[in-house]
Amino acid sequence: MNSFGRIFTLTSFGESHGAAIGGVVDGVPAGIALDISRIQHQLNRRRPGQSSITSSRDESDLVELLSGVYDGVTTGAPIGFIVKNQDVRSIDYEVIKNVYRPSHADYTYDVKYGIRDYRGGGRASARETVARIVAGSIAQQALSGCGITIHAYTSSIGNIALSRDYTRYDLNKIDSNPVRCPDPETAKAMESLIDSVKADGDTIGGIVTGVIKGVPAGLGEPVFDKLQARLASAMLSINAAKGFEYGMGFDGCANRGSEMNDAFTTDRATGKVTTVTNNSGGIQGGISVGTDIYFRVAFKPVATLQQVVETITKDGEPAAIQVNGRHDPCVVPRAVPVVEAMAAMTIFDMLLLNRAARI
Repeated sequence: MNSFGRIFTLTSFGESHGAAIGGVVDGVPAGIALDISRIQHQLNRRRPGQSSITSSRDESDLVELLSGVYDGVTTGAPIGFIVKNQDVRSIDYEVIKNVYRPSHADYTYDVKYGIRDYRGGGRASARETVARIVAGSIAQQALSGCGITIHAYTSSIGNIALSRDYTRYDLNKIDSNPVRCPDPETAKAMESLIDSVKADGDTIGGIVTGVIKGVPAGLGEPVFDKLQARLASAMLSINAAKGFEYGMGFDGCANRGSEMNDAFTTDRATGKVTTVTNNSGGIQGGISVGTDIYFRVAFKPVATLQQVVETITKDGEPAAIQVNGRHDPCVVPRAVPVVEAMAAMTIFDMLLLNRAARI
């Protein structure tokens, strides 16, 4: 599938070393003010070459809107867009033309389609997430008009980790460092670790935490389209994502129910129903409670190493390769805006579904 969503939808296209990455966003209601500079800001947060701990590929990632917006306002028509690829060096990938890189999509794409674009991984490249950023920013701007905000940040790199309690940190500091960690001291340690791993020609993984505030109670579909299931599906569709948990997550499952249950109460200021604690992560029975939704996404170490690795050719013969392409030693910092984008698309789609159900 190259399309995401039920009502708010994104269909993306393009390959890592093709002419462009692009997409069509449909289902956006007319009359939403859309600031292209905010879309560009999100693309700049994702783009390569922004620091010493990211890929050195030099892409400006300038978005060009083709349709669906007039005088800065959505028209209700599909929003088409492209982001041109400018700094491609396909020659770097000639070495893998007839071999399968370990832990990549080379073999699986070849088996499924009988053909693969080996240049930078083709469609399997994380460059595809450019389209998600554009669509996600459109969704974020629509959600901001509803009082819904989304933040994601780096909460661990390797064995260096923040507390799981996101309320301990100032989320306005996320972009104050290249790692996108809201705690400056921890960020320095994370950056040092990534530099060390990079010097070894190696890679390392980590975790991104997402926090969604202002979501009204009642979002989520019964049984098979639970809100957490939609979020999990969105997050696990991101390149290199290996795990998803929300609320108390796996750690809380070792505790007793008496420790984890969220008692209901009434907010004296607003008169709205809320909970004393939020171990459920803002979702109960697959439907939003109205409290903060928080979750964590685990990302594996990037599979491309600046080292000689053993593999096999398409003919099954042993081979040793060293890929000289430009790659991130750690994907986590650049995954932060992608996590935000996928969360925004999911929540906005579910919001539109809820409105449709009440017509």
